[in-house]
Amino acid sequence: MRGYLTPFVLLFVACSSGSSENTDFASSEIIEGLRFRTNVDRVNPMIGTTGLDPSEYGGMIPSVALPFAMTRWTPMTRENYVSRLPYHHDDRKIRGFMGTHQPAIWMGDYGYVVGMPGIGDVRAGAEARSLPFRHEDEIATPYQYSVTMDAGAGQSVKVELTGTSRVGFMRFTYPKGAQAHFVLEATRANITGNVRIDAAKREITGYNPDRQDDKLGPFKAPGFKGYFVARFDTSFESFGTSTGEALHEGEIDRTSDAACAYVRFPAGTRKVEVRIASSLISVEQARDNLDREIGDGRRFESVAWATKKAWSDKLDRVDITGATDDQLATFYTGMFHALQYPSEASEYGRYYSAYDDRVHEGESYTSYSLWDTFRAENAFLTLFAPERIDGMMTSMLQDYREGGWLPMWKNPAETNIMVGTNADSLIAEVINKGFTGFDLNLAYEAVRKDAMQPPDRDTELKYRDREEGTPVEARAGLTWYKEKGWVAADRTAESASRTLDYAYEDWAVAQVAKAVGKDEDAAFFLERSKSYRNVYHAGTGFMRARNYDGSWADGGWTEGNQWVYTFDVMHDVPGLIALEGGNAAFTALLDRHFGEGHNNHTNEPSHHIAYLYDYADQAWKTQERVREIAESNYFNRPDGLSGNDDCGQMSAWYILSSMGIYPVNPASGEYAVGSPFFETMTIRLPGAHRPLVILAPRNSAQNKYVRAAWRDGRRMVAPFLKHGDIARGGVLYFDMADEPRPWGGKDD
Repeated sequence: MRGYLTPFVLLFVACSSGSSENTDFASSEIIEGLRFRTNVDRVNPMIGTTGLDPSEYGGMIPSVALPFAMTRWTPMTRENYVSRLPYHHDDRKIRGFMGTHQPAIWMGDYGYVVGMPGIGDVRAGAEARSLPFRHEDEIATPYQYSVTMDAGAGQSVKVELTGTSRVGFMRFTYPKGAQAHFVLEATRANITGNVRIDAAKREITGYNPDRQDDKLGPFKAPGFKGYFVARFDTSFESFGTSTGEALHEGEIDRTSDAACAYVRFPAGTRKVEVRIASSLISVEQARDNLDREIGDGRRFESVAWATKKAWSDKLDRVDITGATDDQLATFYTGMFHALQYPSEASEYGRYYSAYDDRVHEGESYTSYSLWDTFRAENAFLTLFAPERIDGMMTSMLQDYREGGWLPMWKNPAETNIMVGTNADSLIAEVINKGFTGFDLNLAYEAVRKDAMQPPDRDTELKYRDREEGTPVEARAGLTWYKEKGWVAADRTAESASRTLDYAYEDWAVAQVAKAVGKDEDAAFFLERSKSYRNVYHAGTGFMRARNYDGSWADGGWTEGNQWVYTFDVMHDVPGLIALEGGNAAFTALLDRHFGEGHNNHTNEPSHHIAYLYDYADQAWKTQERVREIAESNYFNRPDGLSGNDDCGQMSAWYILSSMGIYPVNPASGEYAVGSPFFETMTIRLPGAHRPLVILAPRNSAQNKYVRAAWRDGRRMVAPFLKHGDIARGGVLYFDMADEPRPWGGKDD
């Protein structure tokens, strides 16, 4: 594979050496670069775009943009909102091409913009302007999307789409002899926005203030706007604005709800290009983003090629042998998904903060789905995008300064979605992995506040899921947790899950305390991290919720049940095993969990459970269960993700598990070992002086058991690895067999 990619890499170096940001390359060189096949071309962006349930499926869209892009560009087949994305594989019409910031299906969009080409009479409304399409006429990659839509009467309109981090680049091919036009939608009904047409500059500018999650959390950000600049390469013959289906011919400026602008192109126009830049700061900043990232001199192929190169820089670091084409598609699509979030929120040294409604200097990220991503996605990023980690931590600390708390689910301000202060886990994890390029003392101040200061009105509010009108939730019920040792079920919602989460997060806070020399604090939080014992019901062997008076209660779970959450003691698995009566009793309970169908891989709390056998001297069952989960939840097809990808967590599970590792306790910097999926993986991790080579000869669906393993020639005595064992490269060798073998068993 490495030799196969070399011409592409050499071509990029030759063309980019000494060039400025907006220098265009020779057309033949660009086209030749796009033709070189890399691992990016194994990605199937349609994976996760449909499923049996209208919302509990992969929740992905076939977007084009750079890794971690601020704005992603996608065909739009339906109106998106909370619990609905703009593209669904089952739809048969396209209503536009959208610059979206919606990070996950359960979250809302904000500051979005939509453009749509058309022919004949201008139809500005979303339904009226929609055009039919067939999947056979789509081509989707991470760097370029194209589709040919049926415009009626035997005519068609072709759209090609690529993008950078803050700019979408569209190219339209109109039918011969047709009156070509373009509609730009700034806002929908009941959302007041602005469009302005400047024919001399061939631009449409404006803003969209919609923030679909603005009912959640205390940060209303009255000044929020998503700004845009759309710049065309073709002059306008005529133009106007619209509200719904009503056209306002010749009008150049409109501020209203359902604000749209339209332009018609001169007779005979066949091809039109439009660059649409986004900004959360201003129209001027959007124009600057456009000039920096694409500019008038860049050709479409040049932008697509540079975007492909950016993805290749990540995906081509991994070479695999012994995998089917479908497995390769699943793996590299997983990398594509996991390298999208958190998304950039800063714009060349400045960022808009929805916490205090102001513009600041610095680097910023948003789309922090921390209840999901603290489990494995962040571990994936520490390996495959370590250059981003310090900036991501600094961004969370900026959120703390501007909003008073570390983020829980930031989109683009705190939404109070899910439970727990999982930023504590991320900070502890990266510190334990050697990342120090952020303010450690401020980080400890922030995590200690999470652990010690109850949220406002903690004794008054239940803090139910998506409850409106609440302060920042942080550790809701912390008052009772500090007083009783558990969150009281009769006083705070989702109390049992919260108790277990807070115990884990206390362990994480202890790690940060140790890192800054607060040894007494570290000892305190380590002791309090044992609070999970307070919700263990010895009579049933399960975790249970408790009321304030100590009586047992039913329910109290966050997207799970007693089966899932009994195993949610990631920081002290030996302690949990002791509660359950030792290894034999613990593994018997795990056997029931899987055998009776309680494991639910479609949701994150189950993701680590298969690896718990490692801690109870039955590693071969981890190897068996992990393979079963992978084979029944991941497929190379549109319904190929069994659950919402949730900002990369589902995909990160597959990627790390295919390597044979998983971070059961992410904050520890340790990985449990499973069963590598392929014969050979060669991974050139950023910053490592040598590649990580994972060798598993004779690996197959039958030979899924590990008889023994070696790290750089030294036999592993237990199924666990430190982060440094992975990140610094080297050789992991797995001796595979077709029958179970206790870890460390004697050689045949």
